[in-house]
Amino acid sequence: MAERKNALLVFSKPPIPGMVKTRLTTEFGGFLTPEQAAEFFRRSLYDVCEASMHALFELQAQNDALVAEDPEATRITYDFFVSTTPASNVELMKETFDKIGPWPMEIHYLTDAGATFDDHFDDAFKQIFDLGYSSIVSVGGDIPTMPKSHVTQAFQWLDYFLDEGTPGFVQAPCQECGTSLVGFSRNTPIDHQGIYYNLNGRAALDGYVEKLKAENIPSAYFSPVADIDERTDLAHAISCMRAIEQAAKYQPDLFVPRRVLDWIDYMGIVVSTPPNDEHDPRQYIDEAE
Repeated sequence: MAERKNALLVFSKPPIPGMVKTRLTTEFGGFLTPEQAAEFFRRSLYDVCEASMHALFELQAQNDALVAEDPEATRITYDFFVSTTPASNVELMKETFDKIGPWPMEIHYLTDAGATFDDHFDDAFKQIFDLGYSSIVSVGGDIPTMPKSHVTQAFQWLDYFLDEGTPGFVQAPCQECGTSLVGFSRNTPIDHQGIYYNLNGRAALDGYVEKLKAENIPSAYFSPVADIDERTDLAHAISCMRAIEQAAKYQPDLFVPRRVLDWIDYMGIVVSTPPNDEHDPRQYIDEAE
């Protein structure tokens, strides 16, 4: 029986005031204190990780059922990784996750290194591939509206490409020409060099597309998911989370980022927009008729 190991990777800093989500603080044009911004990030990280684990459980159950029906089918296992830097932050990350009790699956910790974020990205991927994993899907910890289905479908597409004999690539954009989800397989001829650290102003999303075209790499695309860096990002995310919360009553597969929403309610944060007093020009057409 063929076997395959897949990994979900979350890049994260410890939620320390002054180290995370600084553009949400008053010092940089936001409206939160450093402590509040760190608390937001901590809760977002928890929600993203829980949603990702739920996706891995669903994938595992699907594969277990497939193998039970067909013993010759490829057996796939799924593991969860968190990568941080420097090495001294690993213990802080462990403490962060341990604060809310045991998680539903084991968390494996890595330290990524390099001169640029591209190097850190490549280093973390290499460490996991060197452990024998076939495919990696990576998400950020500041994307509480990440659909659980993005994670499941990302792994399904990577497995499909492998089964077809051509390792592939998956990605979902963020709101600013970057990415909220990225994944590829061990033998996919691609890396992260020149993507996030570049001197020609090319957007990260375009950088990946250029690499895909150059190597004729099969890829899958998922709808954009906004990360949260500035106050407008947070406002957008809050409105989306409210919509997710309401829709989940009828779409049980949706994951509601409960920890972030509870914090929003506790903080009393309300989303508002400038009043819209523009008249619909159609009224003049109606009057003419």
